[in-house]
Amino acid sequence: MTMPQPARAPRSERAIIAHRGEFVDALRLLRKGHVLVRVSEAAGGCVLDGSPVYHSYGPLARYGLIHEFDNPHGFAQARYYRLSERGREFADRACMAWRRRPLWQRLAVRLVG
Repeated sequence: MTMPQPARAPRSERAIIAHRGEFVDALRLLRKGHVLVRVSEAAGGCVLDGSPVYHSYGPLARYGLIHEFDNPHGFAQARYYRLSERGREFADRACMAWRRRPLWQRLAVRLVG
């Protein structure tokens, strides 16, 4: 008798960074001072500069690249995040490395995640 195989986690849960293009975009915007807003999953998850963030919140939070801050002018149910000091240093290096990649590599990453 064989044991049933455990269900595989979705790609976004298996990968360290599920979508590298989105991750770099999030770092770039956060470096510029934009704020990541996390609302309930039912309402769509996270938003950064008016665009949904599907995959990057987990790695950003898990590796301490963002920190929550109090926004007294925001919505009570929403949580607001900025880059941490560690996140700023990481974002500087990651964005510089991204710009050094040839255009065709950056496009390929955008297509495949």
